[in-house]
Amino acid sequence: MKKSYVVLIVVAVIAIALFGWVKSTYNGMVSVEEEATTALANVQSAYQRRADLIPNLVQTVKGYASHEKETLEGVVNARSKATSITLNAENIKEYQQAQGELSSALGRLIAIGEAYPDLKANENFRELQVQLEGTENRINVERNNFNKAVQTYNVAIRKFPSNLLAGIFGFEKMDKFEAAAGSENAPKVEF
Repeated sequence: MKKSYVVLIVVAVIAIALFGWVKSTYNGMVSVEEEATTALANVQSAYQRRADLIPNLVQTVKGYASHEKETLEGVVNARSKATSITLNAENIKEYQQAQGELSSALGRLIAIGEAYPDLKANENFRELQVQLEGTENRINVERNNFNKAVQTYNVAIRKFPSNLLAGIFGFEKMDKFEAAAGSENAPKVEF
């Protein structure tokens, strides 16, 4: 009878230790996943700030360069496409492509400012350029923060023995933001 109590105690201790490990590991994976999704939301917020600034910039340019209709429409269309995609962990590449198209259209719009001295000197235009530049820097910082959070998450769910629990509980590897295709080449600015 003594042996059965000892066996029960040993089994109970092992079960309690195993439960503690599973609970701790699972909660750790939830925490790093939440950090990654929060970082992704911060990226989306930074992109939204840029999208919110664009109508003001377009209106400012429109008053000075009304015959640049094609460029202005390109920016408006690119903004519309970029804001129609809701960013989530599954569509990062599609979202990033739409944002890249918007960045390209914005570059053309800013280049128009160089061709019009009155527009270039306009205080609203300069202010919007500064805000856009700051926003682009914020976007870059937030993308880098997201990539760090994703790296932490991916490592947490891929390390042994956590990977066993990650598979059981449905934690999947997340994609990082990557440089857009062709970004290694300097953009051409033509007037």
